[in-house]
Amino acid sequence: MPGETDALPGIRHARLPGVTLAYRDSGGGGTPLVLLHANTGTSASWAAQFGPFAAAGYRVIAFDRRGWGESVADPLGGPQPGSIAEDLAALADHLRLPPFHLLGIAGGGFAALDYAPWRPETLRSLVVAASSGAFSDPEMEQLVRNISVPGFTSLPEILREIGPSFRALHPGRVAAWARAQEGARQHGAAAQPLRTPNTLAKIAAIRTPMLAITASADLLAPPALMAAWLRHVPHAEIVPIVDAGHSVAMEQPERFNAAVLDFLRRIEAPAAP
Repeated sequence: MPGETDALPGIRHARLPGVTLAYRDSGGGGTPLVLLHANTGTSASWAAQFGPFAAAGYRVIAFDRRGWGESVADPLGGPQPGSIAEDLAALADHLRLPPFHLLGIAGGGFAALDYAPWRPETLRSLVVAASSGAFSDPEMEQLVRNISVPGFTSLPEILREIGPSFRALHPGRVAAWARAQEGARQHGAAAQPLRTPNTLAKIAAIRTPMLAITASADLLAPPALMAAWLRHVPHAEIVPIVDAGHSVAMEQPERFNAAVLDFLRRIEAPAAP
């Protein structure tokens, strides 16, 4: 959207174990809301969320993954490649965050589900959007294989990541997205594993208030796949967004932001006497 990048705070850097982590922080005294980007893009992927979430009173924070954007691995400073969950924990400690809301989309959802059972005392809520969860359970691995028909992974990233309606209506923004991916991941950067494998038993232990957002045109994490793992987190609320692909936060930011903010407001509402 025109001008949406104006809402992005500038990059800051934190020296953490094993990494100089690049992050954006809207500041302010509101409850922190930490955003985890997908296996594409960087913290700049949240351009359409920073402004509305900050305007709603939250301190919005997003960081580039180790080896992505401006986050540079530091082999002398700690083990490599580390995990996203551990980098998140280190950043939260560095910033001395009180309990915060955590939102992960797609691959960021993998990390959010990795973090939530590990450090539940640091969270006020959990939001996972358009994410297969990267589960190691055989039944979930089979569902992912069912989606990945021969040749699927060879399709252009744009086709796998962005829904057809958005591609039809917004070719300029699709081209901008593609350009952003060219420099998002540093050449030769190692993939960060999960801190511990994501399993259905692991997420069944989550007691944090949770929202899941599905996208009906998502080729990587379709609603039926998400429903398969969400059955193991029965307290999770589910909000479907129609005619959006895997990049649902970019494709339909108004609906996405409204769903997140409605959930957060209800989480933070005072309990009835």
